[in-house]
Amino acid sequence: MAAGSVPFPDRDTVAGKLARLGEEDQAFLRLLLENPAQDEQVMEGVYRHLDLAAQAPFLNTLKLDRLGAWLGDTAPARLQMRLMEAAKSGQHPAYDAFRAGLARSGGLERAYPKV
Repeated sequence: MAAGSVPFPDRDTVAGKLARLGEEDQAFLRLLLENPAQDEQVMEGVYRHLDLAAQAPFLNTLKLDRLGAWLGDTAPARLQMRLMEAAKSGQHPAYDAFRAGLARSGGLERAYPKV
């Protein structure tokens, strides 16, 4: 990668798609999730979205819960552990709501079934 170049999509683009999560945004995110080379951008976008939600004057926990459930259902097994780590990385209620949606989706249990 050349010095000064920004990977596409950048974390702000991914965070914006996660914030809206409309049909077009979901299709875009599904394409990113299919490509392992995009994992870093996806995770940086998740962290950025959670940070912005934690700083927002109004906390929409229902939307964060729904986002966690959608990612838990949609993201491949290789990202499930990283998503849960992101959800546990903060003590703000935004992270708690996201973690609740992830847990409810059962994505981590599907990725790593109990023996």
